[in-house]
Amino acid sequence: MVSMKFSLVLFMCSFCVILPCLKAGADSDNGTIAVFDPVLQEREKRAEIAALKAYQPDPESVTDELIKDVETYYYCLTCVKISDSTVTHACRSIEGSNTTRRHLAKKIKGDCTATNPIDRCWRCNPDWANNRKQLANCVRGFGRRTRGGKRGPIYVVHDSSDNDMANPKPGTLRHAVIQTGPLWIIFKHSMTIKLNKELIMTSHKTIDGRGANVHIAHGAGITIQFVENVIIHGIHIHDIVSVGGGLIRDSLDHIGLRGQSDGDGITVFGSSHIWLDHLSMWNCYDGLTDVVQGSTAITISNCHFTRHNDVMLFGANDSYERDQIMQITVAFNHFGKGLIQRMPRCRFGFFHVVNNDYTHWQMYAIGGSSHPTIISQGNRYVAPPDPKLKEITSRAYSTPEAVWKTWQWRSEGDLMENGAYFRESGEPRKGRGHFSRFDVINAKPGSFVRRLTRFAGTLGCRVGKAC
Repeated sequence: MVSMKFSLVLFMCSFCVILPCLKAGADSDNGTIAVFDPVLQEREKRAEIAALKAYQPDPESVTDELIKDVETYYYCLTCVKISDSTVTHACRSIEGSNTTRRHLAKKIKGDCTATNPIDRCWRCNPDWANNRKQLANCVRGFGRRTRGGKRGPIYVVHDSSDNDMANPKPGTLRHAVIQTGPLWIIFKHSMTIKLNKELIMTSHKTIDGRGANVHIAHGAGITIQFVENVIIHGIHIHDIVSVGGGLIRDSLDHIGLRGQSDGDGITVFGSSHIWLDHLSMWNCYDGLTDVVQGSTAITISNCHFTRHNDVMLFGANDSYERDQIMQITVAFNHFGKGLIQRMPRCRFGFFHVVNNDYTHWQMYAIGGSSHPTIISQGNRYVAPPDPKLKEITSRAYSTPEAVWKTWQWRSEGDLMENGAYFRESGEPRKGRGHFSRFDVINAKPGSFVRRLTRFAGTLGCRVGKAC
């Protein structure tokens, strides 16, 4: 009863500031925020500053480090030994099995078989459960500076309930993500969490599902809004629905009034330094992963996407030019059965799509508008049987050909199968351009993609064994 009265008072206070706050936020899309109050306005300002700081003016200088790491695996896969001890260890980690069939990935016995540079960084350590934060050093690409909750304590989620949005119960995931300061969030046991409202995260958090079978399903999704430095790793996100709004606590010192949620699996909104890794995602009401409102410095890697229409949206509005700072790496993912389009669909920014396996689409794989730069390197594209669906790319958004021909969309080292083709545009690239070697993952030929992506999705890690 006390909780209900408290919530009612908060609602009435929020209602008193609805009109001026909405007027203050009228020039931008604030997502599902119903009341854009002074706390959120200040949070947005801080997030914009962080995003501008994260933006790389010369993005191509970023891609070389990942390129270098994948190149190391090129030598390993061809059994060329190099004197560097790290490389030699990496070569050992993938020897002993010559199969590339993904469905055997979790049945392999013997030596650890980490097959790409991100996984090589942590997966073959049998003591990973006591060194969980090692993962934070492994991100590559534009999200390479993301550290999540590395500098904070471990928080153990032991309660799958989600019943109180204003005062979350200790031990729940909602209680964990609103805490002040860095946290590394893990799970005591396997669980399915049905979120009654969108889960709104604070900065400097890691959600780490390793060692448990964790599903976010049949309720609302995860919102990463006006924050920085977030890692989500090793969980299933599926069957997300659009839910009604209400009062939701989004930090220890703030409760906000939210509107109807979109039904995305994960929404990244006005945020920077984000890493999504080893997720299995399918069948959400809207998108699986939406990145919008000037978000940047993001890596999406080692994920398995299936059974969905609009898979990834990078930039939601052709008139929102702040998305020009958007820089995203999409690497080592498997785009699998039942997918239709948007893998991704891009606006304005710079997008490095590297060493992914595209085995299914029913409309197109990669699309865009508003002159995005899309560099496709070392991917495998398997076209559907329908002869009208062989083209990988789509610019069918009422853009004249004379305009989109100037956009830089390049295919480099991609493997085209079953008649797939990538319609290029713009000037050919010269080297890596102005990106540093740390921000751009160096691609290997598309013929290696099945090995590089064979462990995409959640891993089923067991304590005491290499993952």
